[in-house]
Amino acid sequence: MTETLPKGLVQRAALVMAAFREAGLKLATAESCTGGLIAACMTELAGSSHVFERGFVTYANEAKQELLGVPGPALVEHGAVSEQVALHMALGALDRSRADIAIAVTGVAGPGGGSPEKPVGLVFVAGARRNAATHADHNIVDRHVFTGDRAQIREATVLAALDLALNLAEA
Repeated sequence: MTETLPKGLVQRAALVMAAFREAGLKLATAESCTGGLIAACMTELAGSSHVFERGFVTYANEAKQELLGVPGPALVEHGAVSEQVALHMALGALDRSRADIAIAVTGVAGPGGGSPEKPVGLVFVAGARRNAATHADHNIVDRHVFTGDRAQIREATVLAALDLALNLAEA
């Protein structure tokens, strides 16, 4: 069988899977700019059903609203590529799954679509952990500006999301 996913991404997903299994946690994903690549990396691994609960690919704003409950005013006021929308996506994935932790990504992968305020490579990676009301640091949004072509930006985004999931699993 031909390897279809970058080896480094699958290796990072294996670390996430091991940490989640050890902690007895389940993961959900909400993806925009990566189009399901995080879910693909997680499910590339044997035994992923013990950890990976579900994934949402919400590329269009309507999908973000319908599937994740992202409020329309947040999309209008801040835009799809924003800290606020990323956090709404993560919280929506958590709310609409049986997962313990959800990670979400939204960004401008390029090569077009960027602006001076939101350049190509701008990505927000959000994570939410169930029962975060008692742990304020369990809802996190990281802002990144990655460089490279579309594939490189998407790969960097997946790595950042998997690292955030790993950090939340260990929190």
